[in-house]
Amino acid sequence: MNTTIKLSLITTLLLSTNLIADEKLEDITVTSATKTSQNISDVTSNIHVITAQEIEERHYTTVTEALNSLPGIDFNANGGIGHTTNVYVRGFDAKRVLVLIDGIRYNDVSSLSGAPFAHMMISDIEQIEVLKGAQSGIWGADASAGVINIITKKAKKGLHFGATQEFGSFSTAQSQANLSYKNDSFYLKASHSDLSTKGFSAVAPRGSDLESFEEDGYRNKSTNLQAGFQINATNKIDITHIINDAKTQADAYDSATFSFNPNSQYDVQSKTKLSSVNFNHIDSFNEVDIFAKKSTFSRYYPQSAFSPNFDGETKEYGLTSKIPYGKENFVVWGGEYKSFEHKNAINKKYNNKALFLSNSNKFEGLMGGTTLFTQSIRQDNYNKFDNKTTGKIGLKHIHSNIEGLTTSVNYGTAYNVPTHYNLFDPFSGNANLTPEDTKGYDVTIAYKDLKVTYFNNTIKDMIDYQANFDADGNFIGGNYQNIQGDSKLKGVEVAYETTIADDILLSLSYTNTDAKDTKGQALARRAKENVKFGIDYYGIENVHLGLSGAYIGERYDRANEQGQQTGKYAVANFTANYEVDKHMSIYTKVDNITDKYYQTVDGYATSPRAAYVGMKLTY
Repeated sequence: MNTTIKLSLITTLLLSTNLIADEKLEDITVTSATKTSQNISDVTSNIHVITAQEIEERHYTTVTEALNSLPGIDFNANGGIGHTTNVYVRGFDAKRVLVLIDGIRYNDVSSLSGAPFAHMMISDIEQIEVLKGAQSGIWGADASAGVINIITKKAKKGLHFGATQEFGSFSTAQSQANLSYKNDSFYLKASHSDLSTKGFSAVAPRGSDLESFEEDGYRNKSTNLQAGFQINATNKIDITHIINDAKTQADAYDSATFSFNPNSQYDVQSKTKLSSVNFNHIDSFNEVDIFAKKSTFSRYYPQSAFSPNFDGETKEYGLTSKIPYGKENFVVWGGEYKSFEHKNAINKKYNNKALFLSNSNKFEGLMGGTTLFTQSIRQDNYNKFDNKTTGKIGLKHIHSNIEGLTTSVNYGTAYNVPTHYNLFDPFSGNANLTPEDTKGYDVTIAYKDLKVTYFNNTIKDMIDYQANFDADGNFIGGNYQNIQGDSKLKGVEVAYETTIADDILLSLSYTNTDAKDTKGQALARRAKENVKFGIDYYGIENVHLGLSGAYIGERYDRANEQGQQTGKYAVANFTANYEVDKHMSIYTKVDNITDKYYQTVDGYATSPRAAYVGMKLTY
């Protein structure tokens, strides 16, 4: 078997299950668990990592596609690529998940749904970390469900170039290119991707023929610029600037029929800029990062009756210090200042000041194995909301007397503040909203190739949109409210991954989610069950064949199991890769190979069978 493919197989096993011996994980590091670089085997929290190799073998187009391969993750979308997408983590929707790209906040304060997943293409990504559970004790608000940390590829020593070209269904064309140079004094890296597609109608009444409607196209251009300077042996500066420019063709709302017209069209323009400057100092006592970050989001809706422009901006300044002590223990402490602003018609802003402290301990030989213990506490002061203290503790034990057995438990408190849109939108806002509080824990038992996790979360006074309907079921308005009482999201994740005859990698996962509001009624658009599967074959020299997919169980478009049933379907995808030589590879993929008809949101289309071919060059 090809050496590269063998390494990919082993790496995928390590990262997906975390069940292999610790010494094999020594090169795998994550940063989302404690705000500092840490070996993945030393993380107590429930964490998954999607590697660059897995992304390149599966040829995902969007980050949502990659995330959907993991247990505990579900999504729905208002149409095809480029249309509003909501990712669910253990039943929590996207606005309760903190999303970072190279450490910069990707959550849009002017948005309804947190991070704009619709425009997050897979482009030059090194790894995606998905940290589940309440993480406000480390990261503050917006991390009630966890953290998704996307890390792009960095410059390597010397001069390097890479390019990818892909063509496929719906007149889709996608190109990517990257160029980098690094020596002992500095590095420079630039990458750019361009995706265009004619697509298909976003709006499509259930059971209708997509070909009878006009096409809703999409264009996405993303650029990532990086530079770094090694001032001396202990000090360096890193600079990142990311630009994402997207244009989505959408279907217009017909006020006469109170519905969206699939044969109408207007353009939605979105532009995101993420920037950061980081100064890093390392000495014999500690490692210090001093940073400034800025996220700006601009969206233009020509059909908006109130304001066509939505401009959000987040600025962040802070300091983080890591102090090692003992053999393998460390403390991380720091402070942050953030300002959040929604410009244009709403024109409101608020700010946040925070202090945080985390401690990590590793005890060898305790209870016949290795024990990891982490504790975090954080104080957040908003000028608009009450001050809040949150925390997190985690305990993980690697049993030496039972080879392959690991147990862990995590408990955390978290909170989410209302966004500007929740508070100030003239049609649905509510200025009296207060932050919601979350308490949650999970328990994991992992033995060799099997991993089972039970999770349980309670949201107090959850912020949710309360829609009103007339006697005929027609929507007649609504607004955001704190739903008094406790909403509960609990369930079980089961993951199994193993190799068969050294040539086949088999991965299976099952998630059961019970997400209910304060009245015990099911929350909308959460699948009660889902099953994910993947079969990867490496038995032919220089070839990888992959089959992956999911079964989505019962799911309803409205709360309390009302509205259209949008679950009970299975979708499978196929990929094939051929490594021509060390510089060139070609591939093909087929999405929805059975041409399954389904909708994740009632009245919005999903892709029928679609095929793509591509080529990748690296030097």
